[in-house]
Parts: sequence; structure tokens; C-alpha cells
Amino acid sequence: MTVPVVHFTVAGEKAPVTVAPIVGGPGRRYTVVYDGTCNVCGKLVKLLMKWDRDRVLEITPSQAPGLKARFPWIPARAYVESVQVIRTADGRTWQGAGALEELLDALPKGWLLSWLFSIPFVRPLAEKFYRWFARNRYKLGCGEHCQVRQLDLDYGDAPEIRP
Repeated sequence: MTVPVVHFTVAGEKAPVTVAPIVGGPGRRYTVVYDGTCNVCGKLVKLLMKWDRDRVLEITPSQAPGLKARFPWIPARAYVESVQVIRTADGRTWQGAGALEELLDALPKGWLLSWLFSIPFVRPLAEKFYRWFARNRYKLGCGEHCQVRQLDLDYGDAPEIRP
């Protein structure tokens, strides 16, 4: 399978291409898909790697080849909007704050924080905060490439709307 690669140029020079790491392999209890071009997401991945002592997580960037074929029910735009957590046993998928709650339940001593989601109104507030953070993560330390990135990218996966 050949995957086209787009290289951006600045003043006639190719920008360096960084490949985000894939941690773990298929067959683990959960797969976490994150934006591999985001420095904030990369820092959170490092935290997950340390926390995952039981090795239940496969952590992969959304730019990894073959991801669309592996998880065909997840639209490409979803990977840009939030982290995706997929339970490998049955394919159940969580995103946003729900994904964070599921990760807390799966990781050692995560229950010390996950109980907070049982408090009334915490889930909706956590989801609103997550959505705000996800929309603004490029301004919160992602990197130089994110500062010029369009916020309304069209990935061509939305249904066509005709007037």
C-alpha cells in the first residue's frame, strides 16, 4: 500500500518531516489514536507511556499508515478534533472527555481520578473543557507548524451538501 506524503516548503526548502512514535503493538486492550503533529499531544503520550505499567495501551498517531483501514468507522476529521480510544476486544470507541474517563479506568490507580466523572454535571463540563482545549491546543504550545495551520481544514469526508 502506497501512502502519498505531502511536504511543505518554506523559501524553497523542504520542512523536516517528523514521524510520531507508535508505542506498543496491536493486540493490547486499548488503542489510543492521537494527533502526531501536535507537541501538546506528544507530551500527553509520554505521560501515558509512563503511566501504562501494565502495558494495556497501544498508542499510535493519527498519521500512521493503514489507520483508516483498521478503524473504518472513525471519520478522518475525528482524529483532528479529539483523541480516540478504541477497545480492541469489540471496537467500542470513545473520544474527547469520554476517552479520558475510559483511560483513567484502564490505567493503574486511575480510579483515584475517574470517580470525579460520577459527580453530577462533571461529564458535560469536562467535555466542554476538552473541546475548548482541543480547539486551542495549537495555540497552547503545539509548535511553529500549528501557528499557521488552518482551523477549518476540509478532509473531504463530510457528505456533500448542494444548495
